[in-house]
Amino acid sequence: MSNAQPHHPITPALALAASLCLGSLAEAETFESRHHNYEVESVADGLEYPWGLAFLPNGDILVTEKPGRLRILRAGQLLDEPVSGVPEVAYGGQGGLLDIILHPEFEQNRLLFLSYAHDDAGGRTTRVARARYQGGALSDVEVIFEALPRSNTTRHFAGRMAFDRDGYLYVPVGDRGDKPRAQDLGDDAGGVHRITVDGKPAPGNPFFDRNGANATFFTYGNRNIQGMTTHPQTGEIWSHEHGPRGGDEVNVIRAGTNYGWPEITYGIGYSGLPITDKTQAPGMAQPLHYWDPSIAPSGLAIYDGEMFPDWQGDLFVGALKFQKVVRLRVNDREQVEEEEDLLTEMDARIREVKVGPDGALWLLTDDSDGQVLRITTAGSP
Repeated sequence: MSNAQPHHPITPALALAASLCLGSLAEAETFESRHHNYEVESVADGLEYPWGLAFLPNGDILVTEKPGRLRILRAGQLLDEPVSGVPEVAYGGQGGLLDIILHPEFEQNRLLFLSYAHDDAGGRTTRVARARYQGGALSDVEVIFEALPRSNTTRHFAGRMAFDRDGYLYVPVGDRGDKPRAQDLGDDAGGVHRITVDGKPAPGNPFFDRNGANATFFTYGNRNIQGMTTHPQTGEIWSHEHGPRGGDEVNVIRAGTNYGWPEITYGIGYSGLPITDKTQAPGMAQPLHYWDPSIAPSGLAIYDGEMFPDWQGDLFVGALKFQKVVRLRVNDREQVEEEEDLLTEMDARIREVKVGPDGALWLLTDDSDGQVLRITTAGSP
């Protein structure tokens, strides 16, 4: 599964195209892990705070840069000229150009979606724009989602996106640093919105007919989701979100669920004082897994490639604060039965993790000189 976007079957032509991206790899470094020894190769550097990436059918890779550029990685080379037509973004704090995801029928319609922070006289917010991509340019750019109301903070835009098997788009919005907003269904902050590709509420949304609730809501009580993907076996949407000091969560995103923030949490405030004395409450979901202290998770992949057979079905989570990738093995009862830290020696903040069409794990590092990294089995081409 190409994580946080629809899966492209690994055809011979696509695998060949993907291999063309590796023309300028630096010498790989080998690491040991519980199930596979693996190598980490630098595909590209020189990216300014890269945030999201998408694999195109022709082998190109599109990478977002937080200051507002969309870059093309072709045959292992980062092209100097960015993609034209990208909407204006509000760069600052945690905001900027965030995720990119392809339409499930991209090969036919050339549509993609960008999430980003936007600023006007009313303040900043999270937007999603749909555009058509062809020949290094975006056209027919249209804003299909805007979280309201706006606010003057530069925190918790969320922005990671995923498509389900019915072709509906999931758009998480953070609480914008204002905790009570996550429990208000009349306020777009602090939840996951499920929309059509035209931006309308998806049919069957759980709060469609509830008075005072925004019809796009699918879940609420979410603090700041920066990892989201479609499970390759079940088709369900999985996510993780930032806690405060502790309490980062892994969740399965299910219709109508209240994930509890800020009424329940396993974390504490940045001041060191409790946010609440409750970790459980009736009608609020428990996380599938949580971290204390916080690892600051960003990027989520569920492995289903052929390169690492003993990692099948495992979750891979990037970590900003602890600068690593965490591998989680989850059983059929949705319990974590194995956890392993990878890449702890690299001293790199990991912003994004995806499974590529070549079966490798692809990473983005969060830095002013950010890198695209590729994890392969030892000795792989």
